[in-house]
Amino acid sequence: MTERMTYVTHTGLRQRGWTDRMVRDLLGAPDVQGRSPRRWSVAPVRLYLLARVEAVERTEEFAASGGTSGAAAARAAAEARRQAVLAAIRAEPIRVPVLPEPELEMRAVRHRRLLGAGPGGGPGPGAGSAGSLTRWQVDYLRHALRRYDTLLDGLFGDTGRAEAERLLRTRVYAAIARAYPRLAGECRRRTGPGGRGG
Repeated sequence: MTERMTYVTHTGLRQRGWTDRMVRDLLGAPDVQGRSPRRWSVAPVRLYLLARVEAVERTEEFAASGGTSGAAAARAAAEARRQAVLAAIRAEPIRVPVLPEPELEMRAVRHRRLLGAGPGGGPGPGAGSAGSLTRWQVDYLRHALRRYDTLLDGLFGDTGRAEAERLLRTRVYAAIARAYPRLAGECRRRTGPGGRGG
């Protein structure tokens, strides 16, 4: 798996204690600039690579520019954000689409085919073992519930994000297992130690 590149917006820098002048003097040009595909805005989106931001925050120049208190405030803000995201994940009801078994099987096979599994775009109906079909059904349902991944927005640090992803994954698979008891074993396998998650 490739390492995910994480970026901070200009607003995110302010939340970390950066001023506009500090951004201009210490970071310079953004690493990525353009229009947001997620929402329409006249202002361009400016993204700064988190690793670069954190490296600058450790420098003497950052401390001399007044960033020391800003860094402490940024850590406090990041912790508050982490707690808020975890609380939102715990409180959010996970609604799993309940489908008749033949419909779920058909959608799971179609989803698998769209992913391009196997020669010729994937298996045909009835292909694979019962275990494969169970995995495909859980894959399809997890994909159908991807909208809950937006609950993770705003988490930048590896530790907080990993914890939130783990909690969300556990809640989503628990909801699938409740809606489809026959898939509970596969859901447990994915959330247990060494589970592949997804």
